[in-house]
Amino acid sequence: QVQLMESGGGLVQPGRSLRLSCAASGTIFGIGYAGWYRQAPGEQRELVAGITRDGRTNYADSVKGRFTISRDNAKTTVDLQMNSLKPEDTAVYYCNADLRNEWGTLNSYWGQGTQVTVSS
Repeated sequence: QVQLMESGGGLVQPGRSLRLSCAASGTIFGIGYAGWYRQAPGEQRELVAGITRDGRTNYADSVKGRFTISRDNAKTTVDLQMNSLKPEDTAVYYCNADLRNEWGTLNSYWGQGTQVTVSS
C-alpha cells in the first residue's frame, strides 16, 4: 500500500529548530511535486513550502528565510528544516506528494500529519 509518513514533530521553545521528514513507502516509481502544509486550530490548511522534482522551491511569506524544504529522489523523502520557530508556527504539519505508479500516472497522497508546538 502506497503511503506517506511524517516524522519529527514535537514541542520546542521559540527560536529553536525542528526538522520534519516525509517518507514515501510502497510500490512507487518516483515523486513529482511535493509540499509541506500546515493547519492550525480553526484555520484552513495552508501551503508552507513546495519543491518540484528538479529542486525549484516556493515558500509562504511567513516562513521565508526560516524554513528550507529539500528532497532526496533516490530515497523518496522530503524534509522541512524549520529554524527560528515562532509560536504562530504551531500547527499540524502535513506532507503532500504526487507519487508515480507503475503505469506512469501521478496520484496525490497526504500523510497523517505531525504536531508541531512552539511554546515556552
